[in-house]
Amino acid sequence: MTKFLQISLLLAVGFVFTINHAKGQDQQYTQFYANPMYLSPAFAGTSIQSRIAMSYRNQWPAIPKAFVSYNVAFDHFVSEVNSGVALTVQHDKAGTGGMSYTSAALHYAYEINITRKISLRPALSFGFGSNFLDIDKLTFSDQLAREDDGVTTLDPDRSRFVQEPVNYPDFGAGLLIFSEAFWFGAAINHINEPVQSLTGSDTQLPKKIGVHGGVRFKLSDVSAFRSRQYLVPAFNYQMQGMFDQLDLGFYYEYDPVVIGLWYRGIPLLKNNDYNYLNHDAIAVLVGYEINNIKIGYSYDLTVSKFSPNSGGAHELSLTMEFASKRNKKRNKRRVMPCAKF
Repeated sequence: MTKFLQISLLLAVGFVFTINHAKGQDQQYTQFYANPMYLSPAFAGTSIQSRIAMSYRNQWPAIPKAFVSYNVAFDHFVSEVNSGVALTVQHDKAGTGGMSYTSAALHYAYEINITRKISLRPALSFGFGSNFLDIDKLTFSDQLAREDDGVTTLDPDRSRFVQEPVNYPDFGAGLLIFSEAFWFGAAINHINEPVQSLTGSDTQLPKKIGVHGGVRFKLSDVSAFRSRQYLVPAFNYQMQGMFDQLDLGFYYEYDPVVIGLWYRGIPLLKNNDYNYLNHDAIAVLVGYEINNIKIGYSYDLTVSKFSPNSGGAHELSLTMEFASKRNKKRNKRRVMPCAKF
């Protein structure tokens, strides 16, 4: 057997093993405030105007078709009932084997002014998920190793996969407290831990618990000679199954430009399975805002042991805000201070 066939066989066996034993883990975006409803349903309707947000992430581009993710969201604040509503759609594609994950969810948040300066937003999300594996795009061992007479055997691994999409309900909740200077929140996704195995086993999608927050500092006000400047330090901690991660960084806003620098990892804490320090990536971000349109680009420089082979990650975001004349007149709500990207 040639070296190519040996490598292909190992990859196929490894892929089957991964689907059988690994529990699902949500995609992690670098620009999580470009589409904050993916972070927590409590962010639904936090924009002053109605909002459409789109994100694209290509993770590990040095590996052909490794992980590609798309996210689209719409949210709106209904002032008559002090409520934010949102619809989000997420789609992930992994590898050349046609493995994909699609989810859609409705989010509802109720805004309570607990003091003159501080607001509270409890929230819920209701959605569904669907996992699918296109078996015809997989290469099994019997397609690589043949008998002496050239007859292809029937690989039993193929029969282990579910032939149809695996669909399941998915629920989440969030809580957010904020003023015009800070925000702090927590969220829990996949509360029901739905079964999502592609092999017919009882593998569940583990809960994802997140805590996030930040502070906005004004460095200078607008004048005839310069734009407003802000410094926004922030953090985002997430835990799902055996995995946990911390994003820690800051944004520097000099209207209309935003520059961000982030570290992803947990310093001094070793990975549970492989006993090495939990360093993942350094991320840099550049964003631009004009006429209620925000465009962002970020790059993750991988600093883990996977670094030489991954190619990091590229991410693009586009956010558009708009309002009717009626909303422009009535909307005098407290401004959410969280980062733009």
